[in-house]
Parts: sequence; C-alpha cells; structure tokens
Amino acid sequence: KGNSGLLGPGSVQWMTAGRGIVHSEMPEQEAGLMWGFQLWINLPAKQKMTAPRYQDIAAAAVPVVEGNAGATVKVLAGTHAGVRGPVDPGATEPLYLDVALAADGRFETPVPEGHVAFAYVYDGAVVFGPDDDGRKIARGELAVLGEGAAVAAGSAGAAARFILLAGKPLREPIVKYGPFVMNTTNEIRQAIIDFQAGRF
Repeated sequence: KGNSGLLGPGSVQWMTAGRGIVHSEMPEQEAGLMWGFQLWINLPAKQKMTAPRYQDIAAAAVPVVEGNAGATVKVLAGTHAGVRGPVDPGATEPLYLDVALAADGRFETPVPEGHVAFAYVYDGAVVFGPDDDGRKIARGELAVLGEGAAVAAGSAGAAARFILLAGKPLREPIVKYGPFVMNTTNEIRQAIIDFQAGRF
C-alpha cells in the first residue's frame, strides 16, 4: 500500500491485515538490546475481508498515567484511569497497557465485562493478585489471567515491567497457516491462492 515509517522507542505500529497486506519490519538494536512485541489479534469472520489499514503512532502520542502507588502506565488501546489510548482497536475492543512498577509498586485496573486477560512480564517479576499472596510471574513468563472484573498486580521486591492485554472473545473457529488466519480450511486455501495471484 506504500506505507513506510520509522518507529522510535516507545512507538506503536497497529496494522489490520484484513483481506491481505504485504509488510516488512526491520528492527534495529541499541547496545545489543531491543524490547519489541508483535501481537496478533483475530478479526471476527464478518470482518476478515475488510480493507487493510495501518496506524503509525509516535511515542509522544501514547498517553502515560502516573499512579499514586508506584505504577506508571502507558495506555496503548482501551481505557485506563479515564485515559484512552490512541489505537483504534476494532471489534475485539482490546485493552493494551504497558505497566512499569517501582520496587514497591502496586497496580490495579478494571477489565471490561466479558473480556479475557493475559500479562507478559518482560523485566523483573510481578505478583498477580489483590495482595502479595498472589502468583509470582518472572521475566519471560506469560500469566493467563482469564475472565474477571479487574487485574491487580505488585512488584516482587524490585522494579518490574509487563504488558497487559484483555480482549473480547470471538467464540469462532480459528484455522491458521503461516501468516494466514481464517475460520475454515477452505478460506485458508483461498487466502494462499489470493496471495500467489498477487491480489494482496
């Protein structure tokens, strides 16, 4: 589609593949370290063939909420503490937060009704639960939090960072092959044919 951009530290790329888009990202490291997350969010069957679109969001456009309990929260999608993220997320209405906790930090946020949540800890360790007796999740681990009204977390004795995502389940069949995600095997076959014919 001719889009191009340079994503600096803290920026976001949000792409909706829809009926097909060819894309390429070329990560660059600083001092041998880069944290980057690529997450796939499924579209409902009725929107699978929507027009592709692309959002390139600079770090300065991502709002930051400073909590009074030692938590700093970047709001990428959805709403936290009355602050809405810049991403136009689509049908699954995801909540997507990047949370930094001080050594004694605490964090809590409501989760939209019916949403299912998970968290990925990428620095330090985090205890998930309403108090310090919850489950400790270390760097590189994923916590499947499931459905609930709220998520509560605290650092496990040192500063920590994690991403929190929650989304509305589609409750539809999923068939995937390579980069293609559809609802039936026949739809996957057609997606491959479309790609090979240059229709993306």
